[in-house]
Amino acid sequence: MNDLRIKGNRLWDSIMEMAKIGATKKGGCNRLALTDLDRQARDLFCEWCISVGCDISVDQIGNIFARRSGVDDTLPAVCTGSHLDTQPTGGKFDGVYGVLSGVEILRTLHENNVKTKAPIEVSVWTNEEGSRFSPAMQGSGVYVGRFSLEEEWDKRDIDGIRLKDELERIGYLGDQKVGSRNMGAFFEAHIEQGPILEDENIDIGVVRLGQGIRWYDVEVVGRESHAGTTPMHLRADAMAASADIISQIEQLAGRNAPNAVATTGFMQIYPNSRNTIPGTVNFSVDLRNPDADILAAMDKEFQAYCKKLAADRGVIVNVDHFWYFEPVEFKASDNVKIAAEKMGYSHIDIYAGAGHDACYMADIVPSGMVFTPCEGGISHNEIENTTPEQCEAGCNVLMHAMLESAGLVSVGD
Repeated sequence: MNDLRIKGNRLWDSIMEMAKIGATKKGGCNRLALTDLDRQARDLFCEWCISVGCDISVDQIGNIFARRSGVDDTLPAVCTGSHLDTQPTGGKFDGVYGVLSGVEILRTLHENNVKTKAPIEVSVWTNEEGSRFSPAMQGSGVYVGRFSLEEEWDKRDIDGIRLKDELERIGYLGDQKVGSRNMGAFFEAHIEQGPILEDENIDIGVVRLGQGIRWYDVEVVGRESHAGTTPMHLRADAMAASADIISQIEQLAGRNAPNAVATTGFMQIYPNSRNTIPGTVNFSVDLRNPDADILAAMDKEFQAYCKKLAADRGVIVNVDHFWYFEPVEFKASDNVKIAAEKMGYSHIDIYAGAGHDACYMADIVPSGMVFTPCEGGISHNEIENTTPEQCEAGCNVLMHAMLESAGLVSVGD
């Protein structure tokens, strides 16, 4: 069993082929959820899985499942997967590596005539990035019951386009009931999106915890007026107030070092005119920490600051705390560790600083994550990079963690 290995060059070629869909001039990918480019990526995934004898199913939120039968198909399936959508300036590997590792495992099992006791499934989860539609990890979140299907169907992008309408338009509004599949375990391979593995020259990260996340939409309402004629003490400057809030969340993360992080990555300014004091500013706030109690304290402090600032500056601050993702324990981590040791790869325990579909799947089945190094720890960036050898190592570990769970019956004729 330990001799069974994936073909690293084939995995790499698949990643590069998928990267052509939505390719950017700087070498990355712009493949937003439920666009025509996302449809093309989904179609290619389905084509590859069908070619090795898999059955394809699509559920009502657009999640795709490629199933390889086991000797006993009544057993819960051992599953892997990730996402194909990207950030507007995304890279070739975030999410895609996890999906195509699953495809490579299906190919390896098929060509070696491997029989597993339980079925194997590979999934593509809808809108993991949360860039076009919010929140992130939308498809997996609906699957495990974190979000209402009907409410998520009605979510709209910045242009007012409805999610359900886009699912139907691209041909991925499935009819399978969400959450109805028989799953026994879930594993996800992913680039680390951080610098630890590369810095320590380690092959595999065994993910033990997933970081807690709180997302907010903040609206600051002041009063627009002339930039040249309005004295400073008579202004209700929404932009200046917003800057104070953004500066404060950076300090808040610093006070909760080393694991706390805080980010504002989206902003809209009205009227967005050079010589007019901004009257309304909308922006995002992202707070993260692997400790639930610390994250709760950060939330309390942030909300209190916004309330005080509104009174001090004479503006209105509306804070919509629309998503909370609690810290996650990955209960199938030992499977990953055992597989790494069997394959002879160096490994360390690590926690996930970003959200992943596996974090939601951990709600309903034992789950594990395989991290591989990425250059400079950079992701959500067109220069995101890793190596064929690192991808191969992670995929081998993923395959053997899954085979351990699924039960290997035979290899070859």
